[in-house]
Amino acid sequence: MNLADHVRYLAYDPGVTPKEGGLPGLSVLKEVISSINLFGIIAVVGALAVSAVVWAWGHHSGSHQAEANGKKGATVAAGCALLLGAANGIVAFFSALGSQVH
Repeated sequence: MNLADHVRYLAYDPGVTPKEGGLPGLSVLKEVISSINLFGIIAVVGALAVSAVVWAWGHHSGSHQAEANGKKGATVAAGCALLLGAANGIVAFFSALGSQVH
């Protein structure tokens, strides 16, 4: 196999796959990421509570701008909660999808 064929082969299949346990501190990194995810979920709960209060206050006081901002905040908080909860599944899905590309 000449050099050009060898480089072409490496471009198609470099032989790199994710492997657990290759680096020290991987378990610590997983703990840190899990803690960040938990912090994000707690922050979303607070944001949803504040948005619900603004939405209710805007509705009862006749402030259409506050009501719209409360609805927008509640929608954004719900979307963030969805993404935080589904983060592992989304990454796993696209990782599996990416591994099928040849």
